[in-house]
Amino acid sequence: MNSFLRTTICAFLLSGCTSANSQSMPYKSWYLGFSAPAYMEVWIETADVVDIQDHVYPRAMSGVASMLKPPNNSGDPRGWPKRAGWGKGKYVTGADLPKQIYVRWQSLVEPQTYQMVINIPEATREIMRKGEKVFCTADGKWITGYRKAIAIRLVPGGIAKVWVTGPCMTPIEVTTVKAVIDPRGPYEGESGGKHRPLSAVSKAYVEKFGVPYGSW
Repeated sequence: MNSFLRTTICAFLLSGCTSANSQSMPYKSWYLGFSAPAYMEVWIETADVVDIQDHVYPRAMSGVASMLKPPNNSGDPRGWPKRAGWGKGKYVTGADLPKQIYVRWQSLVEPQTYQMVINIPEATREIMRKGEKVFCTADGKWITGYRKAIAIRLVPGGIAKVWVTGPCMTPIEVTTVKAVIDPRGPYEGESGGKHRPLSAVSKAYVEKFGVPYGSW
């Protein structure tokens, strides 16, 4: 593990969750969501946030990432989506805009445990602050929209792609991060090396087609 990642993780462990006194964004909270390609199941052990006021929000998100599991191996996990969705997640209530996001997750089709730090630059936060007039086809109205969601897609091999998006807004890709393997294994070494089980649908797909590593 590199020294920067070790230092960042230690900061998360030693810091508490504190509410921001003032916020630099034009909405009450922003959304943190995760997705994975079809059948490529992911379990997020933790996603911890540091906002621009250096307040720490441990486990801002955890659990499963959104993923399609079409029957009869009819889905296609290859490549990146043309239009990224929000993914499964939560609003990070009380936080200002993010500075760093630490994620540790299990890639169940490999299986492997990864961890990474996503640095959010000021240019990305500026995009999240900027309102745009946009037409919502669902209700036929013009609104002032904000990209108040950070959408992270996790794929096998420890690769993560990040977008910012919002209601009726076109997603904007902001970065791609290559994670490192957590040498402790799943659950920080507290599960005896056992990852969460793979679902029968995903297992059937991987046994027949394998993991399409070269497509991401």
